[in-house]
Amino acid sequence: MTDAAAVAAALDGARRVAVYCHVRPDADTLGSGLGLARVLRARGAEVSVSHPGPDLPSGIGRLPGVDGFSAPFADAEVAVAVDCASAERLAGLEESFHAHPVRVVIDHHATNPGFGTIDLIDPGANCTTELVLAVIDALGAELDAGTADCLYAGLVTDTGSFRWSSPAGHTMAGRLLAAGAQGRELSRDLLDSHPRAWFSMVAAVLGSATAVPEAFGGRGAVYAVCRAADRGPLGWDAAESLIDLLRTAEDCEVAALFKEADNGDWSASLRARTDLDVAAFARAFGGGGHKLAAGYSARGTGEDVVSAFLART
Repeated sequence: MTDAAAVAAALDGARRVAVYCHVRPDADTLGSGLGLARVLRARGAEVSVSHPGPDLPSGIGRLPGVDGFSAPFADAEVAVAVDCASAERLAGLEESFHAHPVRVVIDHHATNPGFGTIDLIDPGANCTTELVLAVIDALGAELDAGTADCLYAGLVTDTGSFRWSSPAGHTMAGRLLAAGAQGRELSRDLLDSHPRAWFSMVAAVLGSATAVPEAFGGRGAVYAVCRAADRGPLGWDAAESLIDLLRTAEDCEVAALFKEADNGDWSASLRARTDLDVAAFARAFGGGGHKLAAGYSARGTGEDVVSAFLART
């Protein structure tokens, strides 16, 4: 792991910087990218912030700069990938990222192998915005209210509203709130706001939940399937929070949620209640993440995807 000072040294004086967020962007990658870009622009740099799609998730409209995503600068001196557990998470922007002479990776996923010329990877961090804050401090930059909003978005979502935060996460939250972050409003927008159609989807998906008591050596698993038809008019991100409802099954160590995209591809979200390493499980499918929270992508029918999961449990 490189320290934040090395990342700051690479960024200090750079005139054009390209910041990359991951596919199916969440609040941590977006908050990291927008917050870092805001600081670098205040220091005189030109900064592009990009993501490979699909559309932006709901609830992030309060973040400053959210309407400013663009194609990455092809001639940027430094490229920065934020919250990308692997180069593949850049999807259609992967080739563009690798074309830059200096490539910085800032991430907190335990399975990240490192794919930059400078890698700041710390699985002990609560979120990637925590590491971006360390880089901002190493630059000696000011933490204003808008930047604090961006960083708080990543912190509050990746810690499950601080349910699994370390002490450092609470300390960071206090600092961001003192700098002017809109903690209450951001939490409401990101975690506690849904269109009424969301409730019908929840009922359909959780109604399909199936327990497998013998899975994982008798520790148990519960899984549910969210088909594109279950989402109806809702966006791709509508089902993202359902895994945190599914994981509350008290007699199952592992929860799995299989989500179908509009193009028929699937993504699987995995959660463990106590100590089972779901990141190691996800790696068998080409995915990764954290010990207690991981995921992977899959193709085929819903039945195919579930069968492949069950065959490895």
